[in-house]
Amino acid sequence: MCAPTSPNGAAVATDAAGALAPRATDRRTLLKVAGAGGAALTFSTAVGALEGPAHAAGRRNRRRAYVLVVDGCRPDEIDSGLMPNLAALRAGGRHFPRAHSMPVMETLPNHVMMMTGVRPDRSGVPANEIYDRRLGELRTMERANDIKVTTVIERLNRNGYTTGTVLSKDYLYTIFGERATHRWEPFPLLPITNHSPDAATMEATLSMVEELDPHLVFVNLGDVDRVGHSDLTGGSLQVLRRAALVSTDLQVGRFLDMLKSSGRWERSIVMVLADHSMDWSRPDRIVSLSGPVGADPLLAGKVVIAQNGGANLLYWTGPAKQRERAVARMVKIARATDGVLTAHDRAASPWMRLGANAGDVVAYCRAGWRFSDPTPFSNPIPGNHGHPATRAIPFFIGGGHPAARRDVSSVLASTVDVAPTVAEFFGLKGRPRGGWDGRSRI
Repeated sequence: MCAPTSPNGAAVATDAAGALAPRATDRRTLLKVAGAGGAALTFSTAVGALEGPAHAAGRRNRRRAYVLVVDGCRPDEIDSGLMPNLAALRAGGRHFPRAHSMPVMETLPNHVMMMTGVRPDRSGVPANEIYDRRLGELRTMERANDIKVTTVIERLNRNGYTTGTVLSKDYLYTIFGERATHRWEPFPLLPITNHSPDAATMEATLSMVEELDPHLVFVNLGDVDRVGHSDLTGGSLQVLRRAALVSTDLQVGRFLDMLKSSGRWERSIVMVLADHSMDWSRPDRIVSLSGPVGADPLLAGKVVIAQNGGANLLYWTGPAKQRERAVARMVKIARATDGVLTAHDRAASPWMRLGANAGDVVAYCRAGWRFSDPTPFSNPIPGNHGHPATRAIPFFIGGGHPAARRDVSSVLASTVDVAPTVAEFFGLKGRPRGGWDGRSRI
């Protein structure tokens, strides 16, 4: 049950003696609920978000939308027999078997595309890791102001609806910042992976839905991805990966059971997709572009590489007047390197829709290979994504609402379709300036 409320009606956390805990920020307050297992779960809630006429109007809408991202899941894994709950949800709903992730096939850009409905050249987030020219350093795109457009989360909030985020990875939690009405900070965070296990993530999801009942809840389940990265048997036996698939499916089953037992099922849609899939490489199939780029007289000391597993982003830092020659040299060197699938001059390839944050050259490795820069030892993990081999993803819409009616579609659905689908489901007026880059799939 919820903790005591503050004078303005917002619930806040208390200490063991019942005293009010300090607010996390001036704009948010902490709300503590009891999980099904008895453990206390803390959510951050926007102050004043549950008040006013707009909220009263939104509260009358009984529709609910749940977006479950099974991070790193391959579409064939739903058919493996290890994920019966997800397979049954897919069989009873709208299935898009040709769905795909968008370049670069990484976690941050595709989650941002899900909630913005626009491509990276508009959202500002093309990859997990970039070279920040303003700061002069490599960094993860994990800051709330890295997203340059309005999310569907904010659009719902402005129209009186409530929203929630339950994101298992620390950088997902930080990049979406305080946009949602209610948000859960991932806990506990496992060392090295910096993610919360699916059991804890689902416990938070169940508690948020049962206690706070947001109209939209955006969930990331990270176990399949994190185990997939480190599973040394991933290219053949996939022992750890298979165990993670079973475990994650059980957690999804808990969620579906709760929707049905609580009476929410008939008025809800449950969108399930992945942000990318996964590819595994042997220890001898490593591509490091730092060596050949550094050996070139024109490029030496004037190129920074942001390594994204299956993709490398190359940034020219030398004189602007030499950029054209330098980019041509980078493309030529990358394409001639064993294990590279292709390399593109980003500015001359507008179809990529990646924007300036993606640098000057975008290189993809072949299936069964991985990038490792600045040295061949920088990326030891066998499971990687970001390259075209990890493009295919599961994408389906289940639930008891008529919008999830059973159907199989051959359209090329993608991660950028989530926001316009959510917007149509709730009947939101208006679109982003310049329109959606995705399409509603209901």
